[in-house]
Amino acid sequence: MDIILKENVDNLGYKHDLVTVKDGYARNYLIPKGLAIYASPSNLKMREETLKQRAHKEEKLVAEAGKLLENLQKANITVGAKVGENGKIFGSINSLQLADALKKAGFEVARKNITIKEEPIKAIGKYSADIKGYKGATTTIEFEVVED
Repeated sequence: MDIILKENVDNLGYKHDLVTVKDGYARNYLIPKGLAIYASPSNLKMREETLKQRAHKEEKLVAEAGKLLENLQKANITVGAKVGENGKIFGSINSLQLADALKKAGFEVARKNITIKEEPIKAIGKYSADIKGYKGATTTIEFEVVED
């Protein structure tokens, strides 16, 4: 069954994409949840018109995301944590703390777009994380966990 996505759906597609899925997945999950609509001729015409209007905005968003990811690679990010006597962290560092550190550094990145490679982080040191940008663009950043 062909459907038009109304929202970004992980491992399926982005908003306004025309995708083919199994009938049951469309009828029982995507359409009732408001994530998609049937690809009827009238809906396809509306989609085409929307895509024409969004083409310019899309180019701008892709360029901005590229700049953000490029600036992230150059940035020096540090995450503060409370540390015990032997250098171990109380608790662990996850994407929430990294998102907060990025926000303090002036980068607005949603925590769902951050994947820490060596999770869980329970010691001071240098680590890396993947940051997902607009439309699947990704970059790897280095950050340091320091004593707070």
